[in-house]
Amino acid sequence: MSTLSTQRVANVAQALLDAAGRAACLPLPSSAPEGLSLPEAFAVGAELTRLRLQRGERQVGWKIGFTNRSIWPRYGVFAPIWGPVWDSTTTLLDSATCELSLGGLNQSRLEPEIVFGFAKAPRTGMSLAELQGCLDWVAHGFEVVHTHYADWKFSAADCLADFALHGRLRVGLRVPVQAWPTLAQDLAAMRVQLHCDGVLKDEGAGANVLDGPLHALKIWIDAMAEHSPQWQVQAGELVTTGTLTDAWPMQAGQHWHTTLSEPRLAGLTLRTRP
Repeated sequence: MSTLSTQRVANVAQALLDAAGRAACLPLPSSAPEGLSLPEAFAVGAELTRLRLQRGERQVGWKIGFTNRSIWPRYGVFAPIWGPVWDSTTTLLDSATCELSLGGLNQSRLEPEIVFGFAKAPRTGMSLAELQGCLDWVAHGFEVVHTHYADWKFSAADCLADFALHGRLRVGLRVPVQAWPTLAQDLAAMRVQLHCDGVLKDEGAGANVLDGPLHALKIWIDAMAEHSPQWQVQAGELVTTGTLTDAWPMQAGQHWHTTLSEPRLAGLTLRTRP
């Protein structure tokens, strides 16, 4: 990377960090004369990680975005993206009910997801069974995504640079996976309903997420090794695998809840406040 592009990466990262601090929008980095390539976007993500670690945040895992093929045309992004999640943004719940402040978020949207916890680090090229052997638990979670670009309009490189759109993560009750012999198939077959204030907003399925959450996890581990080998999953980290439905705009004072067809995973209830 040239000195000029290194400075460009630093400038974009700082602009995004400043926008996040103000919960404000900024122009698309890709709209600048020099544009923004995917390798530069990964470099922006690495610089943002450095800056967040420097100010005392602790990385606790990863999010994978745009694994749901059904929403690709709506957002104009046609492949998964990924980025870190943080102790400052993530809560492991001890019940199926939580409250969440929308303060500090910009154009927030809610996504029902499947989250995995790792007992040991995976490697590339694993089978689904081998990958399951690296896992400790599985849970249903809510990821709150947001963006610092107006009207949710961006390129893949823009949203990858923009913290991979991660805002908050709430992880429901964790279920051990080692005694779950049909985990991949059951998660792929699972159905979810997303309700807001008692009204059904959307329905989805595990298979929407690159044929299933465990399948998405496998695809992502191989893709991350190819495109961002400096980022690796560690034992003790968690990974949320992408939305099972569309992402739905949120407002303070709402009551969201999910129902799942998989009886081993509990639905979640979330109340929003300013």
